[in-house]
Amino acid sequence: MSREISPRFTLGQRLVLALAPRMVWALVSIVGLTWRFETIAEEGATPLQHGAGAGAEIFCFWHQCVLPCAVYFRRTGATILISRSFDGELITRILALFGYRAVRGSSSRGAREGLLGLKSVIEAGRPAIFTADGPRGPIYQTKTGPIKLAQRTGARIGAFHLEPKHAWRVRSWDRFLVPWPFTRIVVSWVRWTEPTIDLAPADLAEEQFEAKREELNAALERARLRAYAHLGRAVE
Repeated sequence: MSREISPRFTLGQRLVLALAPRMVWALVSIVGLTWRFETIAEEGATPLQHGAGAGAEIFCFWHQCVLPCAVYFRRTGATILISRSFDGELITRILALFGYRAVRGSSSRGAREGLLGLKSVIEAGRPAIFTADGPRGPIYQTKTGPIKLAQRTGARIGAFHLEPKHAWRVRSWDRFLVPWPFTRIVVSWVRWTEPTIDLAPADLAEEQFEAKREELNAALERARLRAYAHLGRAVE
């Protein structure tokens, strides 16, 4: 069933939304069949294997990994938080073709609605996904959304990074990764020992959220650096 295209978009944007999602989906689906995923995991981490189903967990990765993640997580039934911008609408339509659900909102617009939507997803026993530094960055700096969702639901957070052996890097704020055909992609999982917080929202001080945000940020960066080391690559 086709999605209605909001009149708030320009004619050019509406044409892109009508044509581009299926073209991108078809291309990524074909090229994705040639990608070889290799999982590495820090001691104590519990990786989600390619194509496996997932329960009520929260998964976090950097925004630049969206493309390989779309293929890697396609059979998990996950819901992802996506901004209400034109770019967000385009990503929503593409990911829907891969079987993902979307909750609309971001740290800048619709944050409360987005968080409530993902809370319902977790309570229904399904996984939720955050692009931790999205939708506008800065790069490699996570927002507090995953922490707040974990605190309100008790769900665990899985922190990971996908790094292709060979990829094009788009000149965007997130250095968006477009893996080459037939490349190897390292899926690096790390252990994060304290994913939940046992205080009620009203009792949780801002500095406590910030401390947990920094812990998650460090875990995501550790996952990225471990992937670089595994590929024998210098840090970029």
